[in-house]
Amino acid sequence: MRVLLTGHQGYLGTVMAPVLAAAGHEVVGLDAGLFADCVLGPLPADPPGHRVDLRDVTADHVAGVDAVIHLAALSNDPLGSLAPELTYDINHHASVRLARLARDAGVRRFLYASTCSVYGAAGGGDSANLVTEDAPLRPVTPYAESKVRVEDDLHALADGDFSPVFLRNATAFGYSPRLRADIVLNNLVGHALLSGEVLVLSDGTPWRPLVHAADIARAFAAALTAPREAVHDRAFNIGSEINNVTVAEIAEQVAEAVSGAKVVITGETGADPRSYRVDFSRFRAAVPGFDCEWTVKQGALELADAYRKFGLTREGFERRFTRLAVLRAASDAGAVDDTLRWRR
Repeated sequence: MRVLLTGHQGYLGTVMAPVLAAAGHEVVGLDAGLFADCVLGPLPADPPGHRVDLRDVTADHVAGVDAVIHLAALSNDPLGSLAPELTYDINHHASVRLARLARDAGVRRFLYASTCSVYGAAGGGDSANLVTEDAPLRPVTPYAESKVRVEDDLHALADGDFSPVFLRNATAFGYSPRLRADIVLNNLVGHALLSGEVLVLSDGTPWRPLVHAADIARAFAAALTAPREAVHDRAFNIGSEINNVTVAEIAEQVAEAVSGAKVVITGETGADPRSYRVDFSRFRAAVPGFDCEWTVKQGALELADAYRKFGLTREGFERRFTRLAVLRAASDAGAVDDTLRWRR
């Protein structure tokens, strides 16, 4: 299958591309390249691809493609809050435009990287009240709101020939050659190694569902070839119930992985309204044989090993591998304009 993978030079895309290739697919990338240099460790071998902004995609980019896996986005809440209008322009409008182009070009399956953040203030609950895909969507950030809007618009595009699938990923963690240090587990492990403290700015009580980048890649590969009737126009939470953990529990796992690190919960940012435990059984039922392989503890150990092996520095941790810092540096240097497009 010929697969267009948007965001192939991002944190998830760099892990996903080789998984798809190993499954026998012909992978073509599409990425603006804003984070292509955020590399920790050996330079990854990218698939052939298009260097193009998502907002500038044309019909030529989807010609001859069997399926699209759409990861590209302004990818976290701080970025979305900094420039909400750009978040909606890129994450919502450009995504729907890509889907329309793909449908018109005869693409059969469109896998959309959504997020469990769409549940927002869903609440923790007990094990009997895990959040399912049918729960009300209560996004509390522009990033999450943009994801809800895309899901709605893709649902309207679904028909007998065009099959969108919405994969609501839990919060990602784990090593990728193109690292992100601004997601919770990756950040806490880095801070522990560099400072000796596992620093938690919230009160530690919010629940978070986590999932390893490699398990996300495996889930997308499974959804790509699943029977149409099992996945067509459906939303799926991607993750594992075992990785529904509080921020304080994540911190304790990090302290175990980084010998000598001390957990410090400051509480300075107070309680976070984004707190939820998630049910992931629908995807396992739709794709028999699939289950996540990584636990939070294993991910913390993997990250600590990678950070030591590849020499993570304070400068890299705070600037090179933090999305907001990368974009601010590119803007300050005049490399991108006010719309985050590369200057010619």
